[in-house]
Amino acid sequence: MSKKFQAFLKKTFTLPVIIGIVVGGIAGYLYYHEVGCSTNSCPITSNPWKMTGMGILIGYLVGDIFSPKKPKQKNPNTENS
Repeated sequence: MSKKFQAFLKKTFTLPVIIGIVVGGIAGYLYYHEVGCSTNSCPITSNPWKMTGMGILIGYLVGDIFSPKKPKQKNPNTENS
């Protein structure tokens, strides 16, 4: 792997994001298993793969909220007038 890609992965997948993905995936599958859709007419909740994927996506988004963000640096080429 290139160093840029490794830096991207390290920046993107912080501990809160990883925890969110794991918990979201488990919660998505549990929702399918416990609630789901008994008639198989629901496009998302009747399929365990789709519901787990939705849980992972939501877990990623929630985990990203709690990830530490670096403050933006000022551009040294611009001057305050």
